[in-house]
Amino acid sequence: MKSLAGLVIALFTTGVFGLVPSPAIKARCDETPTSTAAPTPTSICENATKFKYAGVNQAGAEFGNNVIPGSLGTHYIWPAPSSIDYFVKEGFNTFRVPFQQERLSPPETGIDGPFEPVYLAGLKQTVDYITNTKGAYAAIEPHNFMIYNGSFITDAEALAKFWTNVATEFKDNDKVIFDIMNEPHTQEAKIVFELNQASVNAIREAGATTQLILVEVITLIERHHLPLAWTGAWTWTGYSGNGLVFGAISDPYNNTAIEMHQYLDSDGSGTSPVCVSPTIGVERISDATRWLKENNLKGFLGELGAGSNPDCIAAVKGALCHLQQSDVWLGFAWWSAGPWWGDYFQSIEPPNGPALAELYPQAIKPFL
Repeated sequence: MKSLAGLVIALFTTGVFGLVPSPAIKARCDETPTSTAAPTPTSICENATKFKYAGVNQAGAEFGNNVIPGSLGTHYIWPAPSSIDYFVKEGFNTFRVPFQQERLSPPETGIDGPFEPVYLAGLKQTVDYITNTKGAYAAIEPHNFMIYNGSFITDAEALAKFWTNVATEFKDNDKVIFDIMNEPHTQEAKIVFELNQASVNAIREAGATTQLILVEVITLIERHHLPLAWTGAWTWTGYSGNGLVFGAISDPYNNTAIEMHQYLDSDGSGTSPVCVSPTIGVERISDATRWLKENNLKGFLGELGAGSNPDCIAAVKGALCHLQQSDVWLGFAWWSAGPWWGDYFQSIEPPNGPALAELYPQAIKPFL
């Protein structure tokens, strides 16, 4: 999860110090399984508005980030088409696709340099399958925590050039969503805001004027005995400082949303399958919802994750119902799916992700 996947997603992921996934957990999905989900309840959430973007993260291309560029099939992998097929059939219409920025923009030529053609082709093939073959949305995001080649990204002009290059590749595809940076890490909120704003400007100036842009916010290392903030909704109006600066985000096409993440374990890291309580989902999102309304902005919960047990199932249902009743949240993306998750407790990768049997039919499918 990002809070799991987010620096040390215990198994291997993608965090700043991500590990190479073990072959033992490279579970593949060669056939689209038949859904075993329970019937959708008709009154699970009263007075709710259906999500515009009902999503799942398709992790894999960002794995093995300690090996750059790495080898496809050994250090990283792109989403399986059969998995995308499954989720579209189930009612999902959005896929968040993490990628590794150093693989797309090699350190030899820099963050603002030309793209590596083979990795770019893999990204474009994935996006094409999601958007053109399946008619769904693809939210593409560098899974780098605002860290490139071992150093924090502070050059707004260089990051803007990167996004000019990305937007130029995808500006004619209305179903692409530009997710500027996964969980910017350990920088001041004002700096991260400026990096995001420069990227928004660059995307629009490149001619990508119809696509949704997602801006993600600062995540903080533990300080003064406070838990990690990550990109957490629960810290939005508190010590993260995000709520003080991100209300000023500007987009001439008025199609930018604030992306937050939320996990439901004790420290909000997503590393434990134990949820704080059956109501913790609503409790951790409510202040962010109020902030979005006060600032006349929209939100997207880009990562939501929890264990598959009664407390967590109730907490996820409460969170998703709250989002649908709020009128300010455009949607959510579950963390996670992807071919290499194996027995990772939050995986809903078909055919046998651990959260697919109980949590998925009870707490996610009813909201699709």
